[in-house]
Formats: sequence, structure tokens, C-alpha cells
Amino acid sequence: MAGSAGDNDEEITGINVTPLVDVVLVLLIIFMVTANFIVRETVEVDLPRAANGGETVQGLVNVVLDKEGKLYFDGAEVTEADLSRRVVEAVTKDKDTRAIISADQTIAYGRVMRLIDVVKGQGIAKFALNIEKDVSPAATPAAP
Repeated sequence: MAGSAGDNDEEITGINVTPLVDVVLVLLIIFMVTANFIVRETVEVDLPRAANGGETVQGLVNVVLDKEGKLYFDGAEVTEADLSRRVVEAVTKDKDTRAIISADQTIAYGRVMRLIDVVKGQGIAKFALNIEKDVSPAATPAAP
């Protein structure tokens, strides 16, 4: 009878992993090519830490408020009025402009909120607050 178990003369003696290795290498190359390697941080600030902080989204503009209260827009020091004007210019160039807001942890909460209001008020709807992930043992949640 054709197809019965007794007629099977050839047995599979191993698994061919060559196609698997090929696929993994192709995926690795794709991920490396599409990764974003641009680092735009130019002003040193002491960022607050968060236990569950993830990677921040790379944006087109970088707004920094340092511990002295100075504002920086893409690395250049600006006043609050200049910040509004530059954000409007960025939004007119690209409607999908995103912002990364970095503020020193010693800055008052109200000042950071005013900065967020300026950025959102000028047309940037998507922004991220830059944090530094806390990797200390005290910050990791205990297992249940």
C-alpha cells in the first residue's frame, strides 16, 4: 500500500539549519540599516530617573532646560519668545514635527509645564519627556 509507514526507506537524520541562519542574517542586516543612530543631546542636564522609563522617541527638535534655567533649542541658547518662533518655524517646515523635552530634575515643575505649554501651543502635538532609566536595585519592583 502506497504511503504506509513500512515503505519509508529514508529517515530524516538531521535538521538543515542553513535556511534559518540565512533568514536571521537578513533580518539582522535589515534591523541594523533601519536603526536610528542619531544622538542630538548637546547640553548636559541631570535628568530625573524613573524605574519604568523606556527609550525615548527620537524627535526632530530638542528642547532643553538646564539647571540654571537657560533654554536651548537644538543646542542653541534661546529665550522663551525665540523658542516660540523657532517651534513655529519647525512646524511650518513639517507638520509632523516631534519634540524631545529635557529638563534638569532640580527645575520647578511649573517651569517645565510652561515649557510644555509653549511647545504644544505652537503646534507640536507629539512630544516626549526625556528621562534616564534608573537601574539601581531600589528602583526595580520586587517579585510577588
